Amino acid sequence: MATFPFEIVSPERLLFSGEVEAVKLPGAEGEFQVMAGHAPLLALLGPGVMEVTGGESKGEKLFIDGGFCDMNGVTCTVLAEAATPLDQLSSDDMKAMIDAAHKGAEDLEPADHDEAMRRVAVLHMVHSQL
Repeated sequence: MATFPFEIVSPERLLFSGEVEAVKLPGAEGEFQVMAGHAPLLALLGPGVMEVTGGESKGEKLFIDGGFCDMNGVTCTVLAEAATPLDQLSSDDMKAMIDAAHKGAEDLEPADHDEAMRRVAVLHMVHSQL
């Protein structure tokens, strides 16, 4: 299978840079996958699990807390607001994120509250995968 250059960057550091076969991402409007030769794309990402497969990756799975995906047709870069490899994320970390998300949703307007509760549901889903 064809590979392409991929990087994931968080505010703290470069998490991965190398040739990969595919990247599955939690888009703001639903999950999508990028592969070699994908059409140019700039996508908003939501919280969820990102999976990097093939090439130089070893089946990397990371929790990302939103960001952007830039695929220019040749290379792909993910700029994540926060990213943590799943094997480094504890159940207590996820519980703290869920509690913070619930607390942050308390005083929001109905439209914003619905979006915040969607984020809480995604965090619960990730928590169940740990």
